[in-house]
Amino acid sequence: MGAWIKINIENYIDVILSLNLFSGFSQEQLIQLFSLPKYKTNNYAKGQIIHLQNEVCLAMDIVLDGQVSVQKIDNEGNILKLTVFSGGDVLGANLMFSNRNSYPMTIVSETKSVVLHIYKELVLEFSQTNIRFMSGLMTVIADKTLVLTDKIDAISLKTIRQRINDFLKYQYHIQKNHIIKLNMSKKDLAERLGIQRSSLSRELNKMRKEGLLEYDARTIVLKNHYILPYL
Repeated sequence: MGAWIKINIENYIDVILSLNLFSGFSQEQLIQLFSLPKYKTNNYAKGQIIHLQNEVCLAMDIVLDGQVSVQKIDNEGNILKLTVFSGGDVLGANLMFSNRNSYPMTIVSETKSVVLHIYKELVLEFSQTNIRFMSGLMTVIADKTLVLTDKIDAISLKTIRQRINDFLKYQYHIQKNHIIKLNMSKKDLAERLGIQRSSLSRELNKMRKEGLLEYDARTIVLKNHYILPYL
């Protein structure tokens, strides 16, 4: 775990004010509330664990800079990366108020990151001070729960081919091109899909031999007769 580093909250006040959750506060109100000793911030290195699975959740986390991911390691050592959070995203709000307030999965810093940890007492102070914060917090809790539930449902019962197809379908519609540019390594893609890297390579090779696609380290090229029936 990284060493706690107390920051001057005013250095991040503009970032915090830009979040919908804090839109109902003035700069002066936030500075006054953050004068209470009920928060901490930490700088994390790439790959550093922020919260371990089964660790008790004591605070709501806000990613101020960088990216963090939610990961699950199965009994065979495979890493399943459920989702990635970036600047402004909120983690742990649903767990903090739960009777089962421990992390079901491990939280890892994907890049160098800065995370603000707001303890339960201060979250309640914010909620009592501004009803828009309380309403926004409930929305955040509901949305994050649905995101994780949808991701688990999407991958739990699907074959490797189906998971790859889902990824390619999404990227095809986002990039609007049959040449899919990858912004991650094959290792990272395998983790996102919840499969071993060797399994991903084996399936991509099968799809190449079937004439469905071509690929290299940076792109996956969809063949025309693959795009129509599958996407």
